Amino acid sequence: MKKKILFIFGTRPEAIKLASIIKEFYNKGERFKVLVCITSQHKEMLYPFLDFFKIKADFNLNLMKPAQSLFEITSKGLINIESVLDKVKPDIIFVQGDTSSAFVGALAGYYKRIKVAHIEAGLRSFNKFAPFPEEMNRVLISHIADYHFAPTLKEKKNLEIEGIKDNVYVVGNTIVDVLFYVLDIIERDNTKYNKFFKNINFSKKVILLTVHRRENFGNSLKEICNGVRKLAKQFKNEIEIVFPVHLNPYIRKEVFKILGEESNIHLMEPLNYPYFIWLLKSAHFVLTDSGGIQEEAPYLGKPVLVIRDVTERLPTGIGKKFFRVIGRSSENIIKESEKLIYGKWYYNNKRLNLFGDGKASKRIGDIVEKIL
Repeated sequence: MKKKILFIFGTRPEAIKLASIIKEFYNKGERFKVLVCITSQHKEMLYPFLDFFKIKADFNLNLMKPAQSLFEITSKGLINIESVLDKVKPDIIFVQGDTSSAFVGALAGYYKRIKVAHIEAGLRSFNKFAPFPEEMNRVLISHIADYHFAPTLKEKKNLEIEGIKDNVYVVGNTIVDVLFYVLDIIERDNTKYNKFFKNINFSKKVILLTVHRRENFGNSLKEICNGVRKLAKQFKNEIEIVFPVHLNPYIRKEVFKILGEESNIHLMEPLNYPYFIWLLKSAHFVLTDSGGIQEEAPYLGKPVLVIRDVTERLPTGIGKKFFRVIGRSSENIIKESEKLIYGKWYYNNKRLNLFGDGKASKRIGDIVEKIL
């Protein structure tokens, strides 16, 4: 009898990091029945990615609602997942990372005494409010999960500190697997990407900007946007800033109000993943509060200015040269960006593989096959 594997996720970042694992188990079809449950917090951002990877959602909880709270996402997600688990009765549940959908997926599995596998286990900032609520989500998932797939030894050590030593596997980060796949696709057809981004002047230094985290809502978002606007004005002849704006209504309102009038700031709709990677590949450096971009950028040789107070992804050794955690102040955004605009800080466009070798999904698939 085939073993049933259920993937539970709801955001595009989760989908990106689970896609290669889902495909790995699709390819083991004679031994496994693969089922996908999406909670759909990021519906418009999620569906194009699923289509691109030809991933079928067997269950769609449709939890998306404008300006919904963490209370709503958590309670509605938990209740709706219960009915899916009763119907499927999976042998194992996969969750990824640190989202609320990952947390409720793991918690629901625990309530039903179903084994839980956690992808990207062991990341820690050691500050329960930064990132919020992601840091506590991943801590709680770690103490629920039965199998822990850590990207690097650093995350394995974090788990050991918390007393989690059994069934911990260092496999690399699956984002590298997906990145390899997408780079191969975009390198075959450069013309359509040039055409899509034709309004951006790539003879200038292009800065890719993303902001979406809850801890950056409120005054922090205004401070970031004001810093970016001053940066655009001060270096108008040297830079173009490209900002794919998250669909969260609060973010969009503030961003378009503060940044919408600057000619060298390009506010765009969220990009399909191949287009986003092409843009990242073409950028000079990145300003972001995203976790995933911190993992993608070093492989493409792009320095990252992290608009947060702490990051759980800061690597050791040479990897530190690609990262600088700069906080949210306008002053720091301008000061640290200037160093990269004028080459005063590390920049050599050399790819650095910090988080994996593109084989994490195969390792996870082989381990789970032996377990089940």
